[in-house]
Amino acid sequence: MEPVKIEAVQELINRFANKEVYIHLETTNGSYASHFDEKFFNAGAFIRNAKVEYELGKIIGDPPSRVGLKLGSLGWIYAQGITHYELDDHGRLLMAGHDHQGKLAVSLQISETPFE
Repeated sequence: MEPVKIEAVQELINRFANKEVYIHLETTNGSYASHFDEKFFNAGAFIRNAKVEYELGKIIGDPPSRVGLKLGSLGWIYAQGITHYELDDHGRLLMAGHDHQGKLAVSLQISETPFE
């Protein structure tokens, strides 16, 4: 993965607009942190292979950036804190946000085929 370049990521987001795509979105503040500190409040969210079609996608803000996908009149999907991205060998747009220690905090991925 490489650091976010707004224009490059925007171009990739646009490639998937107005198509049926599969979304992977997850957030975590440390899945296993409570094993090391029982007072640590662990929170996160996970969705995989949600089939959607977005009409507009935007990345805004200097990294860490926000990515929003507008689902017509149904609402939005968005991820805050995106710092890195890549278009992988399967043509999937993988975006991630890593904290100051390099740990994953958020992931938003877009694919024309289901994730395994």
